[in-house]
Amino acid sequence: MAQEYSIEQLNHGRKVVDFMRWDRLAFIISGLLIVASIAIVGVRGFNWGLDFTGGTVIEINLEKPADLDALREGLVKAGFEEPLVQNFGSSRDVMVRMPPATGNAGTELGNKVLASISQTTQQNATVKRVEFVGPSVGSDLAQAGAMALLSALIAILIYIGFRFEWRLALGTVLALAHDVIITCGILSLAHVEIDLTIVASLMSVIGYSLNDKIVVSDRIRENFRKIRRGSSYDITNVSLTQTLSRTLITSLTTLAMILILFVFGGALLKGFSLTMLIGVTIGTISSIYVSSALALKLGMKREHMLVQKVEKEGADQPSILP
Repeated sequence: MAQEYSIEQLNHGRKVVDFMRWDRLAFIISGLLIVASIAIVGVRGFNWGLDFTGGTVIEINLEKPADLDALREGLVKAGFEEPLVQNFGSSRDVMVRMPPATGNAGTELGNKVLASISQTTQQNATVKRVEFVGPSVGSDLAQAGAMALLSALIAILIYIGFRFEWRLALGTVLALAHDVIITCGILSLAHVEIDLTIVASLMSVIGYSLNDKIVVSDRIRENFRKIRRGSSYDITNVSLTQTLSRTLITSLTTLAMILILFVFGGALLKGFSLTMLIGVTIGTISSIYVSSALALKLGMKREHMLVQKVEKEGADQPSILP
């Protein structure tokens, strides 16, 4: 009669968290969030920034450094909508970016911005350059940003498909799409301005989430090959428990750094840090309740993992864990 192993024995006597107990509830919540995110994006759309809509860029030189937040508030009081103020080159050089507007053009617009900044800073300022970014440039950038995200997902699908069994690969790619869709839905709901910094942040979210999911998937595959007793359900829970401390330490450390950027990074980093904050949180959860749980629902079994090359050492041992 074959010896029966408890799930704790499969994990060398250590407690195993029953993550998969809540998989059905997790699928329902994730499905509702995806539907809600798609609906929000469809109804509200995105708050496209100047990188995508076009607008006016004005470069101004100051006699001495000035507070950018004060400059921004002064421009708003002067009647300019959503001005983006930042330094470039040096602390005395200021770049002002504004959305398209009618009635002001060229020198007239530059002089109005110059007057507002001079009044706010109480110092002489000079206009160095006034440049208009047309909507065709914005359209090209929007298309390039979308293609960058799509290309990243396709490249990831190809890579994961070669590295893992297709059930794990499909679960990983769908979880990545899940993370991006929900993050975009929250950005649309919060009316966050979408610029190239946000696109870069979404790419960072994909990279972080992918790394987390590969670690979990690799442990699941490894345990299926090394643990010769236990159901797929049990082995998945054992694998998730073994990677739990690593996942928590990595995620909490990353979130702490992102929170520092969000609080002290200033207005220019608010959108980037907020996107990372949302994406890392959702990506950590989806590594368990979308990627791994979906692979299990698709019928992931030991024989599927053994189709790939198995090392001869340890193949006859009943239970070996790293």
